[in-house]
Amino acid sequence: MPNVASCSFQFMASSTSFLNGGLPLFPSQRLLALAQQLCCYKAPASSLDDNVEQIIQEVAGEVVQNPEKFRPKRAAVLICLFEGDAGDLRVILTKRALRMSTHSGEVSLPGGKAEEGDKDDGDTATREAKEEIGLDPSLVNVVTVLEPFLSKHLLRVVPVIGILHDRKAFKPKPNPAEVDAMFDAPLEMFIKDENRMAEEREMMGEKYLLHFFDYETEDNKYLIWGLTAGILIRAASVVYQRPPAFPEQSPKYEFLRDGNKITVTH
Repeated sequence: MPNVASCSFQFMASSTSFLNGGLPLFPSQRLLALAQQLCCYKAPASSLDDNVEQIIQEVAGEVVQNPEKFRPKRAAVLICLFEGDAGDLRVILTKRALRMSTHSGEVSLPGGKAEEGDKDDGDTATREAKEEIGLDPSLVNVVTVLEPFLSKHLLRVVPVIGILHDRKAFKPKPNPAEVDAMFDAPLEMFIKDENRMAEEREMMGEKYLLHFFDYETEDNKYLIWGLTAGILIRAASVVYQRPPAFPEQSPKYEFLRDGNKITVTH
């Protein structure tokens, strides 16, 4: 475990730090230790930004005359963790409204596209979480970001890991225009080989696995798959510091998607 003195907590401008002797207050020693671990995490270098022109050309199956026009827009999602009643780490998820134009009815992490006023990816993720589920950014300590993923809609999606430090103060208010349901699931399930299936897909001549996780609450059953599943596999591996108990076999350039061909139109 990293020494507290060896790394400093950096909180995004949208989050409020509650300090005690220089350290944020957390409801348990476990969450404090997790924050110490994650604040020192450095995402591996990603080829996504350096090779975006090549990626778009290969996926589109054509030569893009103006690559800048098709440069992925920035987006961020919030992996909001908290300690459940049984002491397990849990992550907040939503089921997108059926009226949404993209990914309608699918399970996702709170998040969305960056806006002009956002200072950074943490700002984007926490702002979107407030808009979608009523999560006050002051209740979330952002501790790290993971490497970016590229969605099938050519969004450069940055997963932002935050810790909900005051669970009781969070009063969920799902936005009915965007969210049909909100629930939480144990983070560790995404590195366990349980209630999981995978389909082999091929992209740019390379085979990869698309993962599906079944999860059941008292009231509903959910299927977590595609980009969301891929991001959560990665997040759980980082948090628990071990690889998944199944072959991950991620696609090249981290195109974690549903297998439909991406097309670029002029």
